Amino acid sequence: MSHFMIIRIVPRFIESLFLKSLKNVRVVTLLGPRQAEKTTLTQKIREWKPVECLDLEDEVYLDKLG
Repeated sequence: MSHFMIIRIVPRFIESLFLKSLKNVRVVTLLGPRQAEKTTLTQKIREWKPVECLDLEDEVYLDKLG
């Protein structure tokens, strides 16, 4: 399997797992390093289902939780 194919398969697999998780629970946490496509994934999910995304590094969102 080429490196290019792996790059395409992994995001689809993660997206599929994330969508399945949202069907079963009310809160899903998405953690990862910088530039790991977390924002891109959440934008795709928003097209499928209305969700609220909280950036826990942003004080505005931390205040919502506190």
